[in-house]
Amino acid sequence: MWTERTKAYRQATSEGTDLERYAALDALRGFERDLARMKENDTVFRGELRHAPEVTVLRADARPPTATVEDCVDLSRWRVLDTTTGWPIPLPSGQPLRQAATATVERGDGGRWMVTEYTADTTRPC
Repeated sequence: MWTERTKAYRQATSEGTDLERYAALDALRGFERDLARMKENDTVFRGELRHAPEVTVLRADARPPTATVEDCVDLSRWRVLDTTTGWPIPLPSGQPLRQAATATVERGDGGRWMVTEYTADTTRPC
């Protein structure tokens, strides 16, 4: 999911990516809202994100099986770029460069796990 999300955020659109293969429901809607806002504001992302995901809850017997993944997202090499000027846009002051994120994933009929909910807490460092 992260690889495809990064591709989409680098171009402010999910066209040409497989984001829908790995994200669905609320997570996909949230990513699409982000991409629409980026396109409207003439911004894209550059650089790389680092992650430290950990499955904190696994409900293998649930229907469908679900898991909660806690992640520490490192933004120190991630930049917002203004596409009209080419200039980087700084992150909001006070936003931690390493921030907590939580994802809910569900296992579909084909056995593939998909991110169905995703929340980044831009105020909580990790």
